[in-house]
Amino acid sequence: MPAADLDPVLLHHIVNSLGWPDLRPLQADAVAPVLAGDDALVLAPTAGGKTEAAVFPLLTRMAAQRWTATSVLYVCPLKALLNNLLPRLETYAGWLGRRTAVWHGDVPASRRRAILFERPDILLTTPESLESMLVSTTVDHRTFFAGLQAVVVDEVHAFAGDDRGWHLLAVLERLTHLVGRPIQRVGLSATVGNPTDLLGWLQGSSAGTRTATIVAPDTPASRPVDAEVELDFVGSLANAATVIASLHAGEKRLVFCESRQVVEHLGQLLRAEGVTTFLSHASLSTDERRRAEQAFTEARDCVIVSTSTLELGIDVGDLDRVIQIDAPATVASFLQRLGRTGRRPGTTRNCLFLTLSGEALAEAAALLLLWRRGWVEPITAPPEPRHIVAQQILALALQEHRVGDQVVAGWWNGLRPFGTDVLLRHLVDEGFLDSDQGMMFIGPEAERRFGRRHFMDMTAVFTGAPEFTVLTGRAELGRVDPGLLTDEVRGDRLLLLAGRSWRVTYIDWRRRRCFVEPADSGGRARWTAPAGAIVGTSHELTRAVREVLLGADPPVQMTRRAASRLATERDELSSTVHPGGTVILRDGGEDLRWWTWAGYRANATLAATLTEVIDPVQRYDDRQIRLRDNLTPSEWRQLTADATQRLCLPQPDNKALEGLKFNAALPERLAIATLAARLSDLDGAATILKEPTRFISVT
Repeated sequence: MPAADLDPVLLHHIVNSLGWPDLRPLQADAVAPVLAGDDALVLAPTAGGKTEAAVFPLLTRMAAQRWTATSVLYVCPLKALLNNLLPRLETYAGWLGRRTAVWHGDVPASRRRAILFERPDILLTTPESLESMLVSTTVDHRTFFAGLQAVVVDEVHAFAGDDRGWHLLAVLERLTHLVGRPIQRVGLSATVGNPTDLLGWLQGSSAGTRTATIVAPDTPASRPVDAEVELDFVGSLANAATVIASLHAGEKRLVFCESRQVVEHLGQLLRAEGVTTFLSHASLSTDERRRAEQAFTEARDCVIVSTSTLELGIDVGDLDRVIQIDAPATVASFLQRLGRTGRRPGTTRNCLFLTLSGEALAEAAALLLLWRRGWVEPITAPPEPRHIVAQQILALALQEHRVGDQVVAGWWNGLRPFGTDVLLRHLVDEGFLDSDQGMMFIGPEAERRFGRRHFMDMTAVFTGAPEFTVLTGRAELGRVDPGLLTDEVRGDRLLLLAGRSWRVTYIDWRRRRCFVEPADSGGRARWTAPAGAIVGTSHELTRAVREVLLGADPPVQMTRRAASRLATERDELSSTVHPGGTVILRDGGEDLRWWTWAGYRANATLAATLTEVIDPVQRYDDRQIRLRDNLTPSEWRQLTADATQRLCLPQPDNKALEGLKFNAALPERLAIATLAARLSDLDGAATILKEPTRFISVT
């Protein structure tokens, strides 16, 4: 029995303190590989017991091998998730006389000093806080991390798909170099489409040299058939609020929205309907979110409206229902959200989709079509992270104060693509680094661009849009887009934040703060997307929308009004889809559009490649590309005949460059090349070009 291999004291408490008769299959399967020191990827739905699957065998190793000081790092993408996990991990470690602490940006300086002195056995933290510890002049990182043996990366899929993943990998490699031995890496993840690739990514420079194990038992809870999913069309957010207010009285409901604006407006509408409502999104203050989540946990007949902030493993208690407004961007996100329900014995995972438009209805149907087929997006790291390489070289110079130019690359242990000579020379040539007899250190240009607040800006790999902090008295409510404070208005300037209306009383422009007082009603909510953010749906999801329009129905329950509206959507877009290939359509006027249904990045790639046939303005979206209005079928065939052999990367605009943090530390051509690679989908574009194309004219 695998549980018998755990520490006897730990096993006693699992049975007697937790009241578990045995480990779950996932936890039992994880014991042997984690005890053996293997790198591992543990896959399970939300609330599947992944934390215990990693921590129980690691605590057993800690006791058996007498690890001392800080030997385990538990890394999470969200501070709120760390705070939520701390009591549980303190309990588990305490059974063996071990200590746990949390370190992130909200932890006060006095507590950090105590942590440095105490050196807890398990430290819960974020990649950014790890970076700040390595570069801090107040942390003796060599001593503090000397006993490090293992790292647990929770929600590893949330890291791997963006630049935070590259940053995390690079920091882990520096820690490995610092302690001078391999560090066991255990990733915890929801279901992904490419677990082997994800585990190899997590291993970093050790991939192929260390034993790696995927722990993913097939359980009924992980299968799509074991969920009750309903698809509805309501037409407006006000109607959605009415439906939510009238259904499931007495139950605890979690409503997911795809933007902070929608969260705010829906929260306001639900309160007007008399529903006890709480809100959670990234622009609410930490205290405001914590109060809402705590109140929701303790309440019964209520709703919490959230963006993806509650998609990850933060515990908000037992849920009865998950409701989704429109559709999430990925099947993986839907699986996370679905996994919030069905945790109690005798209950089933469930989700109700309330769609606000015909387009959103088709997208939700497409996502559910893919889900029922068992398809989940593969998690892939963004290509060519040259800006993260530049950031890491500068961070290493801060960490070591002076570092030899011949040993820089060795700090990442051969991890591709870190340690490039081209970037190193550029950083020296442009003054980001100074050099003296082969030793490099921070230069004046790095001081000028990144030196604010003791280089703290260098620990985060994303550039956030500038926002104003909103306060009522001394209490912080959250942050808003500055446009809400500069737009011309008549009468009082009203904001909508935390689902409540506020009247602006004073704006401190220098300190970027505004003060508010409660208002009876009204107000606007708005936030600007980060500069250069790539919008649009994937190739696979957009192709699934095309399938839906061609008649495919997801095998889920669909309301009569959803079926009726979907029929209307199919009728209205019937001329844009054909089962035999793509369609080039001249619809009444002069516009000629190529309906590829290829996804945003594939269409960007096609537009960059087929400049001879594309409208000079190069207008495109997920579904179609605008062509030259005088293009003929014969010209089309001639000019696209060899297109699959000459696919081009899209050209990013200046706004996109601004959104690439640390792009100032790159040669412009390399910054452009990085963004171009990320904006492209060569495989998706090639797939579309191989399909037949039909010219259709509708009058």
